[in-house]
Amino acid sequence: MSLFVRKPMDALMNEAAETGTHTLKRTLGAKGLIALGIGAIIGAGLFSITGMAAANHAGPAITLSFVVAGLGCLFAGLCYAEFASMIPVAGSAYTYSYATMGEFIAWIIGWDLVLEYAVGAATVGISWSGYLVKFLAGLNIHLPNEITAGPWDGGIINLPAVFIIVLMSLLLIRGTKESAFVNAIIVGLKVTVVLVFIILGWQYINTGNYDPYLIPSTEPGHEGFFNHGFGGIIRAAAIVFFAYIGFDAVSTAAQETINPKKNMPIGILGSLAICTVLYILFAHVMTGVANYKEFLGTDPQDKIAPVYVAIEHMGSTTNAEGVIQPDYPWLNRAIVVAILAGYASVILVMLMGQSRVFFSMSKDGLIPKIFSSVNPKTQTPAKSNLLFMLFVSAFAAFVPARVVGEMTSIGTLFAFILVCIGVWVMRKKMPDLPRAFKTPMVPLVPILGIVVCLFMMVFLPMDTWIRLLVWMLIGLDIYLVYGAKNSHLGNGTDKRKGMKMARLTGIALAVLLAIVGFLHQNSVGFEADKTLLYISLAFAVIHAGLYASKLGRAEDKS
Repeated sequence: MSLFVRKPMDALMNEAAETGTHTLKRTLGAKGLIALGIGAIIGAGLFSITGMAAANHAGPAITLSFVVAGLGCLFAGLCYAEFASMIPVAGSAYTYSYATMGEFIAWIIGWDLVLEYAVGAATVGISWSGYLVKFLAGLNIHLPNEITAGPWDGGIINLPAVFIIVLMSLLLIRGTKESAFVNAIIVGLKVTVVLVFIILGWQYINTGNYDPYLIPSTEPGHEGFFNHGFGGIIRAAAIVFFAYIGFDAVSTAAQETINPKKNMPIGILGSLAICTVLYILFAHVMTGVANYKEFLGTDPQDKIAPVYVAIEHMGSTTNAEGVIQPDYPWLNRAIVVAILAGYASVILVMLMGQSRVFFSMSKDGLIPKIFSSVNPKTQTPAKSNLLFMLFVSAFAAFVPARVVGEMTSIGTLFAFILVCIGVWVMRKKMPDLPRAFKTPMVPLVPILGIVVCLFMMVFLPMDTWIRLLVWMLIGLDIYLVYGAKNSHLGNGTDKRKGMKMARLTGIALAVLLAIVGFLHQNSVGFEADKTLLYISLAFAVIHAGLYASKLGRAEDKS
């Protein structure tokens, strides 16, 4: 069978109907799904990355960045809702792509989703560590920087980030119902925190902090189109897009949902709508209470804990040194505790989403069986959870927050683009297939989703594109060596029809990587560090040569 073989809809429906001790247990209703979505959405993007995006790019206009990012999510969310009501199977965008665009595209999106869920969980873990350090410092407990930051942030290893990822992984292994119960409690706490911050913070807004609303081009340190004005808003939108990641994680829980055709669209769109309103209000208060420049901070932890900085400005009096005295010092710590709990729920949902995507890929034979091995007692993919616990905690321990955050954003935007394309394809090729929810105004909505998401991808830094392309080439290597040969829809050989096209794709990615490497170096200056350029060129040359050498191999005709 060709690499572009599509997974039959009847096979997907049979998968969705499976029951027994070696299948995932159905325990989630509409309210549970909305809580799951909010649990994943409200987290590091809002409490951490918002400050960095405002300080470096958008200023007070970060609220407009949330509107732009929210539009992209709305279009993608409508497409996700149709798919989730039509194909209620674990695997999210991977499964949808397999049914509409074929195995090779499905592999690309499945591998890309690791950036969204696994690397996203690492981002949140790093930010959780930053808030914990701030909280303990308020209690006069000072943890050394060597064990609370990675080597690129002036430390050695980020142990608090490792701790929270291990803890959430162990909770997931216990079972989905137990995880959902804990998540529901944390979500209630987290929404309360956001509302309290908005309500109390509103009275401390200094309208002078909104002037100028857009960072002027003359502002020192904000030279360049993407660091001020309209360009800054769009660059910030691409970065804070990370804050919306989560509503699509709801779709990975389809096989653990009661009546998924009805409840999945409610969970996806409901959680997205609630969070969008809260985000815009939250960003407005945060940049009104404290000037956006405050979020740059001299302390590395300030950059990933901007809410703490804003809370410290919620006071009406100053001391002899002119420092604002917070009116609610007890509330400051209470809010930070709630944020810590909220971050935990984000990590929980992202780790769950990652294991469920790999569960589906493993069931299709594209990756080893260990990822679809279900513990008969807990009915969870325990071994997969353990493996991702090790992978994600390693990322959180050593990689900088900015790097993992932007990798997550570009991976998610790419996934959303493929889902929008998938809905359009399904309407053309399978118009009569039953749909409990239909995306309105097709093809307009999918096209707008593609355009907005691609627009934000283009505005992400070049070094993020380099990491995406390197990641995709590694994934292509794994697919051609293992996945294509072991796929249940394949013929058990590495001579399947389409292998030449896959290798040509690899060559194209390699060439693009070399070009992006030079563009990145040009943007930072050729006198700057050239490590990323050398890595780009080495990867590009090796892969282009490797794939080109195999282009002449014969492949099956069917």
